[in-house]
Amino acid sequence: MHHRTTVAGFAGALALSALMIPAAAQADDFSGDIKITKVVVNGGKDIVLGTTDVKTFTIAVTATDDSGIEVGRTFPVMWHTPLPNGDYYGLVMPDNIAGKCVRQSFTTTTCTYTLKINPRIHPQDNTTAGTWTVRAHALANDGDYITKDSAAKAKVLRSSRLTVNASPEPVKKNKTITVTGALTRANWETYKYGGYAKQPVKLQFKKKGTSTYKTLKTVKTDSKGNLRTTTKATADGYFRYSFAGTSTTPAVASAAE
Repeated sequence: MHHRTTVAGFAGALALSALMIPAAAQADDFSGDIKITKVVVNGGKDIVLGTTDVKTFTIAVTATDDSGIEVGRTFPVMWHTPLPNGDYYGLVMPDNIAGKCVRQSFTTTTCTYTLKINPRIHPQDNTTAGTWTVRAHALANDGDYITKDSAAKAKVLRSSRLTVNASPEPVKKNKTITVTGALTRANWETYKYGGYAKQPVKLQFKKKGTSTYKTLKTVKTDSKGNLRTTTKATADGYFRYSFAGTSTTPAVASAAE
């Protein structure tokens, strides 16, 4: 049986960084005119996790102050679910708290941090798929500081796979074709891929010699994530299935068949 466990709260986790960010803060904490102007997670792309591979990504924090930003004292963490006692589900911290900082001007600095998220540790269970929050801290040379409780949002999604098989082969004009397949996604509790049930998937066709797929119909997966439908080929060409994705699972298209 899978048991959800909590990650230590911000106060305990960030004691390692000596930044002393309060565990229970729910709003921005700041002093002076320092600002965090931009936070970019994973280059603006979703973080997609499978069942085994550790995903390495970056968080870039840009801060500005009239005295300049103290290098090595910005710091982001990413988390999913806050708990009333100050603990969090799914807390991820940088490998190196100093980061790699580049001064854009006298007043503005961008620090980039490398983080790792392990599908067998950090998500903890499937309910943590979806939107995560980045909390960021920065310190200015004149002592001004800011802790931005919700500095950015990022999607951490369950990796998806989609297959297709058209028979009989090869696909010939005016022949009735049976097209089967399966939509599966990573399960962070069993560490296997399982069927994604009752999801709409587009059956698409590309005429031989062209580069564009056209949607023929939408088919729903069954209770085990399987797909099956029939269609008539209007020309020689290739079939594929295409899934648009959901709030917890990325879009995916099968190979051509």
